[in-house]
Order: sequence, then structure tokens, then C-alpha cells
Amino acid sequence: MARRARTAPPSCRAPRGRKPGKRYQWDAETQGWILGSFFYGYIITQIPGGYIASKVGGKLLLGFGILGTAVLTLFTPIAADFGVGALIVLRALEGLGEGVTFPAMHAMWSSWAPPLERSKLLSISYAGIVGIIWFVLWIWLVSDSPETHKSISHCEKEYILSSLKNQLSSQKSVPWIPILKSLPLWAIVVAHFSYNWIFYTLLTLLPTYMKEILRFNVQENGILSAVPYFGCWLCMILSGQAADHLRAKWNFSTICVRRIFSLIGMIGPAVFLVAAGFIGCDYSLAVAFLTISTTLGGFCSSGFSINHLDIAPSYAGILLGITNTFATIPGMVGPVIAKSLTPENTIREWQTVFCIAAAINVFGAFFFTLFAKGEVQNWALSDHHGHRN
Repeated sequence: MARRARTAPPSCRAPRGRKPGKRYQWDAETQGWILGSFFYGYIITQIPGGYIASKVGGKLLLGFGILGTAVLTLFTPIAADFGVGALIVLRALEGLGEGVTFPAMHAMWSSWAPPLERSKLLSISYAGIVGIIWFVLWIWLVSDSPETHKSISHCEKEYILSSLKNQLSSQKSVPWIPILKSLPLWAIVVAHFSYNWIFYTLLTLLPTYMKEILRFNVQENGILSAVPYFGCWLCMILSGQAADHLRAKWNFSTICVRRIFSLIGMIGPAVFLVAAGFIGCDYSLAVAFLTISTTLGGFCSSGFSINHLDIAPSYAGILLGITNTFATIPGMVGPVIAKSLTPENTIREWQTVFCIAAAINVFGAFFFTLFAKGEVQNWALSDHHGHRN
């Protein structure tokens, strides 16, 4: 396949009969800045979002973060017509609102998710959000903790609270120094950063690759362009069920499950992403490989992505804010680097982009496997006695 790719044309022939959508006269560098601008706002609110959620609860923080992003997104076409500057500012503001969502969600799950049900609960919650309609239902139905929920049954509340009683800390202050010295935390940081390099490469540049290399007009063929992300969504839900089943029914240790799912969810996408770059102009096979690559990434939702709750449930929102701060960097610089590496949009240039992303992902997978932990760390407990789950 490699020899075929070397002899392939710079890009594939455009299919007949497709009409282009509205086009803006933005060069590759400008497009890179536009794609990355969201993350300049997103990175700012990660740690503050986790800290605020740990102090006052995540319900309102998460709700208004999603609402703000949803409303601002509606103005994207208008901002694009105003010009590049307006669009960059708008996307940065969207990032500010979106930045609090995952830290707030982790903070809430620390109070709601029993240890043996964490994978499936978090994978379902990460699998999709529906904007403004979701916000109304969220404010109406959700509470920060089981104690404040209006309609929870007594048995369910007691089950949740009893399953978490040995894992939560009663400390008022945040142990910042022990947190920053924690090697298991940095294992998550490296894995999160590495995985997001591939994730954001595909998220921001897959339409460009399909259009410029495969000559596939994503605007005119939205269903097929969404197939990779439907696969990821489905994999997230199923892998969450599988992870908790392995722990509850087969007595797999927490760290064993996290390692297995992270390895599958990081090395698998790396392999198929590289393969997609070396198949020449075989459109069907390219879509298949990109779909498999994105789908396998869903395993990470039950791997390193949830490990914050394993090692420090009381500070899960803050830990997620820390790891996601570093993991946002690929979204900021990845599109710019990729665009600089593909000035002519040739197959060979895109092979370089895919190989770099894959190598980073494989490194992160092995680093996490070596240094991750599956039990609550001593610094995360008020009595400083670790508890294995």
C-alpha cells in the first residue's frame, strides 16, 4: 500500500456533478487560526471551572456553560460574513463557555457515580449534548448531589452515598502541591494530551482532507462525513458498559480495565489513521479506515478519561481541569501545524500529518500504561489512608 501511495497523484480526481457551497477567501494559515481560536478561550476556564464546581457544585456552571456556547454558535455564519477577526473572537468566546463543562461534569459525577458504575455513566454523559433544549431539562431535573435531589428514592440515595463514603475527602482546602506532584495525574495528562492530538486533527481537519485530497465535498455529503463520529459515539456507550461489566462480574482491577481500554482507544486510532494516509485515492477504504480510527477512540472514555475519578473523586473536577488544560494545546497548535505541513495539500504532506499524530498517540498510551494508578491516592483522602476500588 505504501508503494501505491508514493505513486498516487497529489490529490484525487473530483467526482462529477457536485456543486461547491459558499466559499471564503481564506488561505491555509488563516484557516488554521480560525480552527484553533476556539481553544484559546477553552483553555482559560478549565482549572477555574473545576475549582468553582468543587466549591459550589457543577449544576449551574455546566448548564450555563452549555447554554452560552449553544447561543453563540448560532451566530457563526453572521460572524464569518463580518470577517476573520469577528469569527475568531466568536469562537474564542464559545471556548470560554465550553471550557467549564467537562470539569463541572467530573465534579458532579464524583458525588453521583458509584465506583463500579462510573464507566457506563460517564460514557453515556459524554456521548452527546443537545444545547438549549438540554439546558432547560438540566436546570429542571438535575441536582448537584444525591442529598439535594428532590425525587431520588431513599434506597438509591443510600446506595450511592455508601459506595462513596470511603473515597471522598472532607478537607476544605485543595491539596495543590500533592496534586501537582502526583505521577498518576501526570500519566493522565500525557495520555489526554496525546489522544487529543489525533482527536483534534480529525475533528478540525477531516473535512479539509476529504475535500482537498479525496475530493469529497463534506457540505454536500453530511451524512457520510458524520459516520466516523457516530461510530465513536456508539463505541463510547458500549465500552462503558463493557468496562464496568469486567470490573463487577469478572473482577478485573480498575487499573487493568483503564489500561486495556486506553491502549485500544489510542493505539487502534493511530494504526488506522496512518493506514488511511497510505491507501492512495481509494475513497471507500479511506472513509472506512477513518471511521474505524475515530470509533476506536471511544474506548478512551472508559480508560484514562475517567481515571480522575479513580484516583481522587473529591477533586475530580480540578484534576480534569488540569489535564484538559494541557489537552487543549493540541487543539490550539495542531491545526496551525497541520496547515503549515500541507501547503500544497498533497497525499505525501498529509501522510506526514497523520504519522506525527499517530506517534504522539502511541507514546501517550504507553506512558499511561506504565504510570497510571487505579486506586484513590493518599493525598485525596482526609484521613490519608488509600482505598482500593
